[in-house]
Amino acid sequence: MDNLFRFLEQYIDYIILGLLALMSFIMVWMVIERFFFLNRIDIKKYQNIHDLEIDLTRHLTIISSIGANAPYVGLLGTVIGILLTFYQLGQSGGDIDASAIMLHLSLALKATAVGILVAIPSMMFYNGLGRKVEVKRLQWKSLQEN
Repeated sequence: MDNLFRFLEQYIDYIILGLLALMSFIMVWMVIERFFFLNRIDIKKYQNIHDLEIDLTRHLTIISSIGANAPYVGLLGTVIGILLTFYQLGQSGGDIDASAIMLHLSLALKATAVGILVAIPSMMFYNGLGRKVEVKRLQWKSLQEN
């Protein structure tokens, strides 16, 4: 068990923050791709709404999933950080001063903050792209009525 805690003490920040950075990179990549696609799509080429829907909504689930799960990844990092703080407190026999405990707890909270920083833009982009999808869908329906 000591080996696990030593491993977590050394690498938890890299693991959690690296995963959040990867999620952020994927989200930005998907948003850029969707933005360019939605701006250059020719809806007149589509014969039925189903094919249009498939193309319009591609990758939106990934963006939404990143926005929904990034806070949980950050929270996992915070929980592990708090667990490590209590482990260190137990190992020292209670001889840790309050400032050291507060320092460890504040550092543990950074993972949640980063998770939220990834989630907020993800959901904003998801909602903005969802609106563009709805506009394109309505434009297609309007073309079909004429």
